[in-house]
Amino acid sequence: MLYKGSCHCGNVKYEVEGEIKGAIMCNCSICRRKGTPLAFFPRTSMKLLTPEDALATYTFNKHVIKHHFCKTCGIHPFGEGTDPKGNATVAISLNCLEDFDPASVPVQQYDGRSL
Repeated sequence: MLYKGSCHCGNVKYEVEGEIKGAIMCNCSICRRKGTPLAFFPRTSMKLLTPEDALATYTFNKHVIKHHFCKTCGIHPFGEGTDPKGNATVAISLNCLEDFDPASVPVQQYDGRSL
């Protein structure tokens, strides 16, 4: 299935191809504050539809996850990193997807705070 997502103002738009079977809710210091369920896909499954210069990026702690957000409205539509096997991965905010109800999939708690 093809999902479309964006920030609030629309300056950051993307598409991601795949199936959303579930999500995680991370309790690390940034994810707890953002409070959004995340679904993971291979990075090759996502296509950014707007110029990259619309994004700002924040990293912290070990600097392994790129937390992207819109320079204009501040919404965090996705982040990038690598999975445990070293594959490029994207974490999509389910709250930023069009025509998708985040309550329609199970959400697993993830203890990112202890890592």
